[in-house]
Amino acid sequence: MTTTPFMTLERVSWQLPDGRLLFSDLDETFDARRTGLVGRNGVGKSVLARLLAGRLAPARGRCLRSGPVAWLPQQIDVAPGASVADLAGLGDALAALQRIEQGSSDVADFEALGERWQLREHLQAELERMQLHGVSAAMPACRLSGGQRMRVALAGAFLSDADFLVLDEPSNHLDAAGRQLLREQLRRWPRGLLVVSHDRELLGDMQRIVELSALGLRSHGGNYDFYAARSSEQRRQAADTLQQRRHERRQGERALREQQEQHERRAMRGDRQAAHANQAPILLGRQKQRAQASAGKAQLQQQQQRARLDEQVRQAAAQVDAAAPVVLLPAVDAGPAPARVAVLQDVVLPFVDGPLARIDLLLGRGERLALTGRNGSGKSVLLQVLAGRLPARGGRVQVNAPHAWLDQHLSLPLPQATALEQLRHASPSTGEAELRTRLALLGLDAGHAGQPVAALSGGERMKLALACALYAQPPAQLLLLDEPANHLDLEAMQALEAMLRQWPGTLLVAAHDEAFLHGIGITGRLHAGAGGWCRLPP
Repeated sequence: MTTTPFMTLERVSWQLPDGRLLFSDLDETFDARRTGLVGRNGVGKSVLARLLAGRLAPARGRCLRSGPVAWLPQQIDVAPGASVADLAGLGDALAALQRIEQGSSDVADFEALGERWQLREHLQAELERMQLHGVSAAMPACRLSGGQRMRVALAGAFLSDADFLVLDEPSNHLDAAGRQLLREQLRRWPRGLLVVSHDRELLGDMQRIVELSALGLRSHGGNYDFYAARSSEQRRQAADTLQQRRHERRQGERALREQQEQHERRAMRGDRQAAHANQAPILLGRQKQRAQASAGKAQLQQQQQRARLDEQVRQAAAQVDAAAPVVLLPAVDAGPAPARVAVLQDVVLPFVDGPLARIDLLLGRGERLALTGRNGSGKSVLLQVLAGRLPARGGRVQVNAPHAWLDQHLSLPLPQATALEQLRHASPSTGEAELRTRLALLGLDAGHAGQPVAALSGGERMKLALACALYAQPPAQLLLLDEPANHLDLEAMQALEAMLRQWPGTLLVAAHDEAFLHGIGITGRLHAGAGGWCRLPP
């Protein structure tokens, strides 16, 4: 392991299966500073992370590394029969340690273990530090929840001898406690770190933000707040430059028209003078040829000038990389929601044990409650009971208003349909022109409207799912959202926040992202604690 970890891109390109370049000629060096990698969904952040970690080979260019790289993907999959040690990436080393303890002298076992003679104890200590109490190295990994699997994988990464950690959305499946633990661990990590993330609190701990866009890689020193302020200023400057170049083109076009008109007036005067002049035909012919040559040269110069003006506008437009704001049109008026939107009385939740199994809840009109608590506490179960997707084991469940449930995967009723067909299914009496207008105002233009749902990005699916709920007939007056910001990029998350801020209905949302909860303006919390469910201020 070197004392100066680095990963370097040298003119790196990646080609999609259809032959298109996802990105090209990337040059950048990632050093020991804690670095966040941000960018829109679909721009290639995960591909770039895998290239840097050596899990993919570039189509062109090369990636250089100072030493080993530990990589964690977004989705932690569990192989059949895998143990917790396997999930942590330490199964082979621990198996070698066990064989050595049983008397093995195989060189391969000693090479697999290296100098990590206390690996078993270190792994158990790391699991405890990640608050995975009761989880052991030999336990089957299939027993773990998504959040627990991520914590185990992180524990293994922290115990690696890697020069660099490359983590792809590591906080996605973690509850608030898990996110805090992750942040503390990353602050203590002594070597190189690259985090692909949309978690603004986590990005706030970074020392550098690198943005991947259609324009390439752009580095911003400082944390997320610095990046947000600087990128906003850069977008403003790019928009100002584009406006200035368009103004210059208009002025140039006006000047060229005036030149053309002057030339035509001079030509007309010359023709009149020639008609009355007493000159030989050969001289008149030569004068006409010279006039035509002069006109042709002037026309060519004007074409070149127009081309230069157009190119300046194109170059300025290429630097503008800002999405249009989302606009949520009012739904068809379904009348005011009832004062009591939902009531749970003596309800016993399925699949939940202990004090959290029982709940009494009154949701009033216009309330915006955040569902908070540790992973596995029953938040998703509660949402599904309210949505009618799961039956309660006891008690009374009464929902008095049209409602919609959006799961973590943004499932839609017609997964093979296009976006337009999906919205038409939700609102069958609305004309196609109005449906297209509503989609366009949410950033889903004609091209996206005709695409199958499976081809849409996470942010686009989120906008469509909300549109289907809020423009339905009747429109939802209660939204039940389960981790809606998972797998969304920063821009899509901000669009979601904007949509929910505009919406006047009642909201119950399970989320661990405090910046997101603040952005949608919650009025209170329903917290799943050790003693049961309790109401808390925002």
